[in-house]
Order: sequence, then structure tokens, then C-alpha cells
Amino acid sequence: MERPDFFTKKNGEKAKLPFSNKEYNQRISNLRSVMDNNNLDMVILTSMHNIAYYTGFIYCSFGRPYGCIITKKKISTISANIDASQPWRRSHCDNVVYTDWKRDNFLRAIVSIIGRDEYPKIIGLEYDHITIDMREKVRSIFSFSLFNDISKNLMNLRMVKSTEEIEIIKNGARIADLGGEEIIKNIREGNTELEIAIAGRDRMEREIAKSYPEAEYMDTWVWFQSGINTDGAHNPKTNRQLKKGDILSLNSFPMISGYYTALERTLFLDHVDNESLKAWEANIKVHKRGLELIKPGAKCSDICHELNELFSELGYLQYRTFGYGHSFGVLSHFYGREAGLELREDIDTVLKENMVISMEPMIMIPEGKAGAGGYREHDILVIGKNSSENITKFPLGPEDNIIKV
Repeated sequence: MERPDFFTKKNGEKAKLPFSNKEYNQRISNLRSVMDNNNLDMVILTSMHNIAYYTGFIYCSFGRPYGCIITKKKISTISANIDASQPWRRSHCDNVVYTDWKRDNFLRAIVSIIGRDEYPKIIGLEYDHITIDMREKVRSIFSFSLFNDISKNLMNLRMVKSTEEIEIIKNGARIADLGGEEIIKNIREGNTELEIAIAGRDRMEREIAKSYPEAEYMDTWVWFQSGINTDGAHNPKTNRQLKKGDILSLNSFPMISGYYTALERTLFLDHVDNESLKAWEANIKVHKRGLELIKPGAKCSDICHELNELFSELGYLQYRTFGYGHSFGVLSHFYGREAGLELREDIDTVLKENMVISMEPMIMIPEGKAGAGGYREHDILVIGKNSSENITKFPLGPEDNIIKV
């Protein structure tokens, strides 16, 4: 039996994707304009976020390469045979399946898409994602081509959201708030971080299914941290039991077709001591000032510098742990990031209409010091023409988030 290196297979019907055909076509058109401006004949996408952005397909690698080939006339995803036709059903374009029978059939699939008569002179690659091994293999099959890094161009295209993207992000913020509500219901002495997180996650996944009944569901999660576990923003949940007086960190993250949103709040169980209250209120003051500063025309670094000055005046700048906010879109805890739109000292991007960014100051006071723990609040804002809209509605601060038992 002769087994193919690659093939096409249309099993079933195309699925309903998170965005309209018009939206995907516009994204591809924008990318082809970048290709024209940079004299690129072909782009090879390898990252989960960019393949999802241009095609709707979110791959599950498990050690296998996946890709998307874009020329001036063609676009096709490349997937492994283990996934059968699901990638075709979820791709807003053609799909080629490569098999495991020979090593590097992924590369042969690339050649099959462009054809032998369309040898590309200049190829765009995601240098911030593609491995050195895969880059050398691609060079070996296109030995007469030149290669350019297109990762920053791709990031810049994703940073400004469409109307359809903003709608899905707003729904995500709403669902994150629902997850927060469910978490609050389950906070009580003796309950564990794990069980509380499960309750919040399940509430969000059910609401996502209700709101998007034809979607695929994966990657929605909750980090619920208590006590010393609040010191890191990305600390996993544990089986620690809650005690009265604990500082708590609520973090709900609904994932809708690759689009990430977030809600983060500091809470206390039953009561808060004076030093903890002082630190909490200082972080909230910075948070509220940050919300005022996020508006069209503001420069990311300027926002950061002003908030640093406020933290310094309050006596907590030395406890600040990371940037004040970041962009939202095709993003999760293991793919994506629009590093050009972050509230950091070295980012000079100017905020403009249809960007989406968070305000999320955090301070961490080490164990052994009064008020020990990690304090963090998080809201998401959509930049409009003349102002910004805060799409996070969950309450913050001592009046609402000291959870009585």
C-alpha cells in the first residue's frame, strides 16, 4: 500500500467560525498589503495566535508543526493527520493534511500549496515563534529565497481591533464578571483554592456555550490564590484551605475562540488588618488613576511614569511587580502577546481608537512584613475616538470585597 505524504480531505461541512467571512477577508487583505509593502512573495505562519487570527483554526500541536501559507493569491492551513478534517472545518480557507509516514512531510505540504512554478523570492517568517530547527528546514527547501521577519508587522495589525473583535471581547469581559460572581459564592473558611476555581471556571464555560453555541470550548481557566500564594500574579491554584483574615486574589479568564479576557480582584476573608487595608487602598488609588489616564492620545510610557510617581508618593513603589497593563485579543497563557501595546516604561505606543488595554497595578509585600501579600486589580478598557470605555463591571475595594463568613 502506497501512503501519501499529504492530502486534502473535506469531511463534513465547514463550521461556523467566530467571525464573518468579511472579517477574515479583510484581515487577509491587510496582511497582503504588508506583503506588498515589504516585497514579500509568501508568508509562512507558525504560531497559534496568528494562524487563528487569519483562519479561525486553533491548533493543538503536541510536538507536531502546524502552519498557514499565504501568497498573493492563496491561503491554506497545514495540519497533521491526527486531527483529520477538523482543521479544514475550522479554517476560513483551504487545508492540507500531512502524514506521519515520512519525516518532514510538513515541508512537502508547504511546497504542494505554492506549486513548483511559484518559487518565492522573499518569504516572511515569525522570528519570534519559529524554532531554529524549523527555520533551517524551511531554508533548505527554499534555498534560493531570502527571509524577512514579519512578526512585528503581524503584531501591529492585531493591535487595532475590528468591530467584531470588540464585540467578542466585551462578551468575554461580561462572562469574566459572571465567573467572579460564582467565585464569591464559593468563598468560605475551609474551602480550597482548587474547589473555588472549579466553580468559577464551570460557570464561565457554561455561559460561553450559551452565548456561542457553535463554538469549540477550551482553555477557560481560573487562578484563585490565597495567603502567600497571592505573591505571584500567575501562581497556579493549590489545595490550600482558606482561613479567616486571608488575603485572596480572584482571577477569572474566559477563552472564546482564542480570545482572552480577564477579571482580577483583591479580596479578604472575613476581615482585613490595618496595614493590609492601607496597602490595598494604595493599590486601588493607583488603579483608579490609571483608569483615568487611559484615553486616546495617551502614550503608554507616560501613563507608566505618572503611576510610578503616585506609587512613590504612597510609599509602595518598591513593591510593584510588573507592567500596568497589556493589550487584549488572540491571547492566552501559552500563546500570543501584543508587546507593542503594554503599559511599561519602555513602550512609547500612543493609544488610539479600537485598541483594547487593561489597567492592572500590582504590589507584593513579602512575608514577615506588615500587610504581606499580593494586591492586584484589573479592568479592561476599549479606546474610543474621544474617550475610553471600561467594560469590566465587577466591584472593587473594601466595601464589596471583604467576604464575610
